[in-house]
Amino acid sequence: MKYRGVIRVRYPLDAGAIVLRTEDDWDRDVPPGYVDPGRETFDFPVESERPYLDFKPCLRTASGLHWACGANRLAILSHEAPQESYPYFRGDSAGSLSGNREVLSAALGRAHEFRAYLPAGYSENTLKRYPVLYMLDGANLFFDEEAYLGNAWHVDRTLVLLNSMCLIDQVIVIGIRARDREKEYTQGGFERFGDAIAGELKPHVDDDLRTLRDPAHTMVAGSSLGGVAAFSMAWRRPEVFGGAACLSATFGYRDDLQERVRTDPMDSRRQLKIYLDSGWPGDNYEATLGIAKGLIARGLFLGANLLHLAFPCETHDERSWAARFHLPVQFFAGKLRRAAEWSSLAPRS
Repeated sequence: MKYRGVIRVRYPLDAGAIVLRTEDDWDRDVPPGYVDPGRETFDFPVESERPYLDFKPCLRTASGLHWACGANRLAILSHEAPQESYPYFRGDSAGSLSGNREVLSAALGRAHEFRAYLPAGYSENTLKRYPVLYMLDGANLFFDEEAYLGNAWHVDRTLVLLNSMCLIDQVIVIGIRARDREKEYTQGGFERFGDAIAGELKPHVDDDLRTLRDPAHTMVAGSSLGGVAAFSMAWRRPEVFGGAACLSATFGYRDDLQERVRTDPMDSRRQLKIYLDSGWPGDNYEATLGIAKGLIARGLFLGANLLHLAFPCETHDERSWAARFHLPVQFFAGKLRRAAEWSSLAPRS
């Protein structure tokens, strides 16, 4: 039995040719079966004895063959939509981090302070647009010297690893620093804080970077009080944020979210994707379970647009959250998940 599919390579080619190398013969060029007139889209019909195929786009120029940077790519062969690849041929696989940036906020009376993580290849392959993950407590995300107790999540390393495994669609991360967590991440403050992110910071990011702007590609994440604020942002503004990741969120501490989950009109909230987790014992296990059960009662489906996990003996700290950060990223940006969502919308023959 032969498995067949189409690998679609997107690259703004100005000279040379895009070819494919595959595990069938790493020394042989596979030419595209279709090239669009603008020389930006290259379709490669492929087949294999197995339902998957390792491959790598290559750029052939007068100076020779240039392999795409990073790990080999993995195609899962099917007759569904072409599987897209956005290669780059310069640099490395680490991505880049901006310095601390500021955008003035009229709503908060101060500046939004943040760092932006851009995936590898962002500057070279300008055809690619990216989902955006807004992450709270931004000082804890990238550098040990900035993080609480010197334990950063190293979000960039996790994203590079997941991409090398061909598990996720690459994402932009906006790490937002807190000024006063007790005020901005609790009721009476997280409403204004969330509206300021939605109405001021997100428009700036969308204007400045190549983002996918719709709520399905805009997520917010946080831990502890930041998890509460993240949930509030998505719950209050589902037209902006399509989902929230809430790690060990301190639900019930200066918020009314348990009640709101049970009584607020659902409407577009049924489309939210919510990731909830906690350690056990303690670590807000009971309160998080209550939120999860409330969401199920209101129409979210466990395993589909709601994921609830509990981790025995895990504690309330940056180390624990860093270790499981890969889970909400796969939930929101996993390639298989995105393929399943496409498949559920595709017409059946």
